[in-house]
Amino acid sequence: VSKIPIHLMQDQYWKPVIHLFLNNAKLKSVFNTKYFDLENGTIKITSLKRVAAPWSTTEKFMLNLALHLYNENNKVNLSDMDYLDDYNKKLAMEAITFRFFR
Repeated sequence: VSKIPIHLMQDQYWKPVIHLFLNNAKLKSVFNTKYFDLENGTIKITSLKRVAAPWSTTEKFMLNLALHLYNENNKVNLSDMDYLDDYNKKLAMEAITFRFFR
């Protein structure tokens, strides 16, 4: 992904998405212009879900959490956080905080 616009870094819906995609290795691997149009503020959700089909449960959870924090139409089961390691739990909680508490 090219330079991230400042207004997206400060947006309550985009900030948690960007945080997760920059700090989780699997998400970072798909944080590119094939799936994101930062100039127009869009995410190709269907394409991301398609590429994530073979991913592990925890990798899919992180994707689904990011997409849910971006748009509530994308559902996530928070109980699946039980499968995350400490690093990804911390990332998830930071993203949730960015979305709902800042």
